[in-house]
Amino acid sequence: MDRNGETSALSQGANSVLGSPLRLLSGTVIYVAALFCVSTMGYVRAGWPLGDAAYMVLLTIFSVGYGEVRPIDTTFLRVWTTVTIVLGCTGMIVLTGALVQVFTLFQFRRLLELDRMETEIEKLNHHTIVCGYGRIGVQLAKALAEARAPFLILERSPTKAEEARAHGYLTLVGEATQEETLKAAGIERARVLASVLPDDAANVFITLSARNLNPRVQIIARGEAPSTESKLFHAGADKVVLPTHIGAERITELILYPATDAMADGAHMGVVKRNLHDFGLDLEVVRAADKGALTGETVGEAERRGNGAFFVVRIERTNGQSIEHPGEDVRIEPGDQVMLVVRGSRLSAGAIFSEPARPVKQGRSWIG
Repeated sequence: MDRNGETSALSQGANSVLGSPLRLLSGTVIYVAALFCVSTMGYVRAGWPLGDAAYMVLLTIFSVGYGEVRPIDTTFLRVWTTVTIVLGCTGMIVLTGALVQVFTLFQFRRLLELDRMETEIEKLNHHTIVCGYGRIGVQLAKALAEARAPFLILERSPTKAEEARAHGYLTLVGEATQEETLKAAGIERARVLASVLPDDAANVFITLSARNLNPRVQIIARGEAPSTESKLFHAGADKVVLPTHIGAERITELILYPATDAMADGAHMGVVKRNLHDFGLDLEVVRAADKGALTGETVGEAERRGNGAFFVVRIERTNGQSIEHPGEDVRIEPGDQVMLVVRGSRLSAGAIFSEPARPVKQGRSWIG
C-alpha cells in the first residue's frame, strides 16, 4: 500500500475510533448529571436547603474537600454521602479520561488530514494555483473542476477555505503574498497562477513573488483599477483581467447589439463566432433604426463610413427576405437586421449604426 493509501486508512480508522470516546463522553456527562440531581434530592429529603444540598454534592463529586456544609450526623446522611463519594469520584475519573481521549483523537485526526493534504499537493504537477476564493475564485474553481483540470486554492480565510473544502476542492490556508505559502502550493511545478483577489496591491505582490519563484509559470492577474494594469504587467503578469471593464463593455455591447444574442442562439452561429474570434474578428448583428445614420444608405457607403471597422455579410429584411453577401449598391432599409463581421473595436462599429441621421445641406437649406 502506498503512502496515500496508508494515510487514508489511518484517517478512516481514526474516524471510526473517535466515535467510541464521544459516546463514552456523552454517556459519562449524563451519568454525572443524573448522579448530581439524585444525590442533591437525597440531602433535601434529609431536611437540607436546596442550595446547601447542591453545594455539598458538588464538593463531594469533585473531591475538593472544603469541609461539610452541615453536620453528617445521621446514618442516612453518612451512607448517602459515602455512596455519593464512590459514584461521584468514579464518574469524574471516567469523565476526565473521556475528555483526554476526545482531545487526543481530534488532534490526531487533524494531523492526518494535514498530512493527506500535503501528500495530494506533492502529487500536483502542471496545475493551476487560484489565489483567493471570492466571487471570481468560486466561479473559476467550479469551471476548473468541471474541466477536470488539476488546481489548488490558496485562501487566507479559514472560513472560506472550509467552504472550498466542502465542495471537494484541494485548499491550502495561508497568505498568498508570502513566498513560503506559494512554495507550499507547488509554485515551482505549477503551470498557471491566477491571482483573483479584490486587492490590487496584493495581486501585484503575488505576481512579483510568483514570477521570482517560477519564471516559466503563466500568471493571470485580476485588476480593479485600470491604472493597475500596467503595474501588473511590469510585475510579471502574462495576462491582466479587469472585471469591471469587461462588465461595462458587455453591457455596452448589449445596448449597441441587442439583436446579436437572438440570432446567435444556434449552435452553428456559436461555432462561427468562435472561429472568427481566432482570427481577431467578431460577429455582431445590429438593427437599422428608422432614422439611423446609415439607414437608407448603400452597403458600400456604410462600409466606407465605418473606415474598415466592419463589413456587411448578410441582411435580414422585415418581410423575411434574406440577402447573403449583399453588394455595395444594396440599400439598408429601416428595420433591417444587418450582420457584421467586425474588425477592431466592436463598440465603434455599433455606435455608427446607432447614431441618428444627420441633416444634409443642399444649397442654403438643410434636409434631415
